[in-house]
Amino acid sequence: MTTRIARIDVELDGPLDELFEQLANFADYPRWNPFVVKVSGAARAEVGARVRFDVRWPTGGGASSAELVTKVECTEGSAVLVWRYLGVLPTLGLVRAERVQRLTKLGESRTRYQSEEVFHGLLTGFLPLAQVQAGFEAQARAMAVAR
Repeated sequence: MTTRIARIDVELDGPLDELFEQLANFADYPRWNPFVVKVSGAARAEVGARVRFDVRWPTGGGASSAELVTKVECTEGSAVLVWRYLGVLPTLGLVRAERVQRLTKLGESRTRYQSEEVFHGLLTGFLPLAQVQAGFEAQARAMAVAR
């Protein structure tokens, strides 16, 4: 079985609580996030929430993915937001994925942002991983200036 991973690890200007609010507010993604052009379903991250993201690849084209939020935590020094890919492909074991986004407080107005999505399954080799990676990078750049 093939496993592929997209990830980013950057330091951002901004307080952890503001950056977490930005990540948790799904409805606002199309305004600031160049990777996500449309959101339907849950407007906000809550455990059990279902959301659909329509993403645009940086080189054109895109995809749509249904997700189930499985973890939402925010404390004084860290935060995590996790969702799992839903649909026929994961049900059949063809493509399974989980995205984990972490924020770690580095100072009053400096935060580390880490995002990782791990893909498993028989069709994972066909996934446009370079496009997903470029989308993660575009999102991180946008987070730095969108607030």
